[in-house]
Amino acid sequence: MRLLDGVVRPYAWGSRTALADLRGLPTPSAHPEAELWFGAHPAAPAPAHDGDSIATLLEVIDADPAGQLGAQCADRFGGRLPFLLKVLAAEEPLSLQAHPSLEQAKEGFARENARGIELGAANRNYRDDNHKPELVVALTDFDALAGFRDIADTVELLRVLQVPELDSHLGMLAGQPDPQGLRALFTTWITLPESALSVLIPAVLAGAIRYLESGQTHFALVARTILEIGENYPTDPGVLAVLLLNRVALKPGQGLFLPAGNLHAYLGGTAIEVMANSDNVLRGGLTPKHVDVPELLRVLDFTPVAPADIAPTVHTVNTELIYQAPASEFRLSKVELDGTGMRRPSSILFDVPGPQILLCTSGSIELRGSAKHLLVPQGSAAWIGDDEPDVVVHAASAHSTFFRTLVPGNF
Repeated sequence: MRLLDGVVRPYAWGSRTALADLRGLPTPSAHPEAELWFGAHPAAPAPAHDGDSIATLLEVIDADPAGQLGAQCADRFGGRLPFLLKVLAAEEPLSLQAHPSLEQAKEGFARENARGIELGAANRNYRDDNHKPELVVALTDFDALAGFRDIADTVELLRVLQVPELDSHLGMLAGQPDPQGLRALFTTWITLPESALSVLIPAVLAGAIRYLESGQTHFALVARTILEIGENYPTDPGVLAVLLLNRVALKPGQGLFLPAGNLHAYLGGTAIEVMANSDNVLRGGLTPKHVDVPELLRVLDFTPVAPADIAPTVHTVNTELIYQAPASEFRLSKVELDGTGMRRPSSILFDVPGPQILLCTSGSIELRGSAKHLLVPQGSAAWIGDDEPDVVVHAASAHSTFFRTLVPGNF
């Protein structure tokens, strides 16, 4: 068992309070703190404490892959920890983006290597050869755009906005209300020159204002989102993409699973995020960063989905709330313990093989093995390697909450 420190990623869209509050640090922080990484990704491996010695989790695993991951997991994932666990804190919208499938990632990574594009280059799409299915579970109210909306609903939205400049685009989708029609419309929008966007986007924003002023409510959340994003990105085609995507509002404890090809953008809030151990992102807008339109179109899945279709199945086993998602690299669960033992159990036993990370988000927890005790405060995490004996987790405060990530194929 080792105590893990999270590594802060200071992206501009991050919060100056959420991650500092979680770790019990003064607020506001000196700069935006967007993500707190707990994992072994080479870009930001977590420091792992073992008594007085500190090594990164990547170094710990590399020194003994079979012992830390288990022989089955080490063989299956090439000696790498297959998941990356984060806390995400968005004060502003993230870029509109999608992630490749495993086959697309392997091909794209090899192709860019052959072209001699450096891994850190701004125009690099594939920074590794892995896919990146991801699951988020809200810690606070959490807003997102995720997946293409039902086409009939989108056609109705374009109609009720009553924007003459959208008429030809509306006709394109109404005339072909299927994934190919969506592809054609999205491709048209994302390739519009700035001169055309500078006319179309203000017209759409004006339509959203008229819709809200009319007192209609069915698309009110979408209309407000268009206005919020359009204010910050007045000539970005990502504003138009809002018209095509599901607007999702998660309450604490609710989740969202994003498979390969799902176009999405996180808008605001704090959440736990777990994903396959990858940093591959194809951006589609709402960002000054590199946007490779042909490559994005190659990986996007234009099949409409309902928000319920991308919500994880949730079930309870004893005190563990499990978020079941179709990913072979990770399984995420939430555990609440009561230090008084009055309302909930005060401890839980974990005895499954393979690697695990326990991230404490409220109170503190104590891990007890045959030879080690480890206190994990709020905002920190614990690493449990495969070679650890059975571990009992106790509440070390009146109320303790932690999230558990493991590799589901190991049991």
